[in-house]
Amino acid sequence: MTQLADPPSSGSSAPEAPVVAAKAMTHREVLEALSGLLLAMFVAMVSSTVVTNALPRIVADLEGTQTGYTWVVVATLLTMTATTPLWGKLADLYDKKILVQSALVIFTIGSLIAAFAPSMEVLIGARAVQGLGVGGLTALVQVVIASMVSPRERGRYSGYIGAVFALATVSGPLIGGVIVDSPLGWRGCFFVPIPIAALALVVLQRRLHLPRVTRQVSIDWLGAMLIVGGVSILLVWVSLAGQQYDWVSATSGLLVAVGVLVIAAAIYVEGRVATEPVIPLRLFRDRTTVLATIASAMIGVAMFGSTVYLSQYFQLARGMSPTEAGLMSIAMVGGLLVTSIVTGRVISSTGFWKRYLVGGALLTTVGFALLATIDDTTSLWVVGGFMALIGLGIGATMQNLVLAVQNNTAQADMGAASATVAFFRSMGGAVGVSALGALLNHQVSDKLTEGLARLGIDAAGQGDGSIPDITTLPAPVRDLYQQAFGEATGHLFLVAVPFAAIALLCILAIKEVPLRTTVDRDDEPVATPVSAQDEAVEAVAPAGTTSEEPARPTHAARYVPEEPDARRAAPVGHHRSATGEDDPR
Repeated sequence: MTQLADPPSSGSSAPEAPVVAAKAMTHREVLEALSGLLLAMFVAMVSSTVVTNALPRIVADLEGTQTGYTWVVVATLLTMTATTPLWGKLADLYDKKILVQSALVIFTIGSLIAAFAPSMEVLIGARAVQGLGVGGLTALVQVVIASMVSPRERGRYSGYIGAVFALATVSGPLIGGVIVDSPLGWRGCFFVPIPIAALALVVLQRRLHLPRVTRQVSIDWLGAMLIVGGVSILLVWVSLAGQQYDWVSATSGLLVAVGVLVIAAAIYVEGRVATEPVIPLRLFRDRTTVLATIASAMIGVAMFGSTVYLSQYFQLARGMSPTEAGLMSIAMVGGLLVTSIVTGRVISSTGFWKRYLVGGALLTTVGFALLATIDDTTSLWVVGGFMALIGLGIGATMQNLVLAVQNNTAQADMGAASATVAFFRSMGGAVGVSALGALLNHQVSDKLTEGLARLGIDAAGQGDGSIPDITTLPAPVRDLYQQAFGEATGHLFLVAVPFAAIALLCILAIKEVPLRTTVDRDDEPVATPVSAQDEAVEAVAPAGTTSEEPARPTHAARYVPEEPDARRAAPVGHHRSATGEDDPR
């Protein structure tokens, strides 16, 4: 029987959510629950990678342009980025299991629309719907894991997430390349994730059982709409500037001004108006959270903004087929697979993480600097080696930045904090893809116009941003395209170097705090007994309730905080009982 009392006024601290006591999960139980989450994560990652090698063929088939190529990627990143904080906040308020399943359903609907898309416009819209689901999966998987295991053990499971990320990144392009070269064509790429999503739904329903959180909630719809609106306006500006209008123009200035004003209004609402803000501004009082968030954004710009165009480089600058381009991705993902698993296990065994973040950021920066030297004649072995360095760096950095933030965050804010880091990483990626895509288009067009003029060929319509089928071009023109794309791709990585360097500086400035061995932070409230005359609230398990699904209290559960020095650190995976003793259940 658990008796709880009213919470004190929260002030600037995190809202205190009553957590129904649940027995500690064994390693096997965690892995069973994790299997469904990893399938969901695989779906989210493979949805992007499976289409990467198909994009040149898709754009040519639907008569698109380089701008359309960019927007097929940006549409997913935009909706994923804009909605990630909302998904994270909902995870702090509602049933996480239902939220993950809802994200999978939304993703599946978007995939079906994309598979039957008759035009670039419909395809881009379908990719936006996919992004809504991917945003949920990106935010929620980390949140759910954080609710099951302590930060010390979380490094071990973060390694599994990194492995799945690597597997999706390797298999996606390979599967996509094979499908594009088969009779199914590029449309088959959008059917592939659907059965995996269905399997994830079934596994989650059977294996994922979490303690239920019951408290009065208030959704900050105004803040959510302002965040989504402001981010979307700025991303549209970055995506279209230099193509639909000049960077310095009345249209550009208007979009920037409106976007900044909407973001400013969102900050005001989040800080002064909302009772349950989507992004609690109190999170940014923590130095680690601020620095890790900036580092994640910079890595997003560098990683997504440059590597998303590697497939285009291999196909248009090196004349490879989609399948061959997919095989080239093994170099990068192999490095990512190794460091994500190894660093995750080492961090779990030692509790220290900063040295691996520093090493990963350094390798990433060096890798981008080396890839800045490539062109259409660089040895593929050399390109592969440079890609492997980036993979090693990203594998040691990306997941562990989230872990560092979660280690400093109260459980009641875990969803918002995890989603905030993912949000800024995705924001950086969307900005990087948009801005570097515009740069790539501009440089290729200029080089083609100059080269065709030297050959005495009319350049009208050749430098308009359209993506041709390289194999159908005359040899001199084909050589020009390959040279233009090769040199322009190298310039993209040169632009990415400063962003990777900023991420490295932020990581160096983070103060390392050893990972705690309890799910809750030491200063968080715990359930304690109250006097008999206080109104009691009993947690009664109805007949037929199993140990897998904890019983919901018959009345709203309430907390009274206990002084931090009265609590003992519980062993990994254990929960504290109402008396503050370790509960071995």
